[in-house]
Amino acid sequence: MQERSERTRRRLVFAGAELFHRHGYANATLGDIARAAGVTKGALYFHFASKDDLADAVQRKGCRLLHEAVRGLREGGASPLQALIDTTHWLARTLHEDAAIPASFRITKECAGQEPAVMDFHGAWLASVCELLRMARDAGEMAAAGPVADGFDGDGFDAGGQPGRERWEEAEALVAAALSGIEVLSGTGLSYGELRRKVAALWGLLLPSLVGEARVGQYRTAGVA
Repeated sequence: MQERSERTRRRLVFAGAELFHRHGYANATLGDIARAAGVTKGALYFHFASKDDLADAVQRKGCRLLHEAVRGLREGGASPLQALIDTTHWLARTLHEDAAIPASFRITKECAGQEPAVMDFHGAWLASVCELLRMARDAGEMAAAGPVADGFDGDGFDAGGQPGRERWEEAEALVAAALSGIEVLSGTGLSYGELRRKVAALWGLLLPSLVGEARVGQYRTAGVA
């Protein structure tokens, strides 16, 4: 019985992701989602008390997929910056392969400012991006260049050899803004192949400013086929 209940819940989350992605949070009805999942509306309410609850479950699935991808890359031995590059390619692929990811982005945008708040998948994505970028900085992968902040030497390094505060804030803002655009590009109808090439081109522009021209060749920007 418990296994059947879990299968029903998974079908509802899958159907919810498909319809939220296709029609948007506001236009996807619980009745449509129940029909798409092949269950009664009563069965839906057994698992989810409201559309917000189901939307949260979809975003939780999206967050789980994201965190599992990042963890797998790091456990596989990728440096923090390479893991970040590979995570962006994972995102480009998964935006086409699993509706929970684009649906999570769409729910976040449509429900911004809602009370009570639903989960914020976009925030989770940016948090993962910034965490990997900070790990890359702490691992010494980041080059130092740009404005000098108080307490830093003329090359933009602090006493420990890390990029200065202003340099770091600029790099973080640039990367976060650029990588947020991957989902936007996907929403324009680009094929996965086209999106993958654009993500690689994006890293071709970002990497020299992050690690320096001499170290660009140490990183794989095209993703894993």
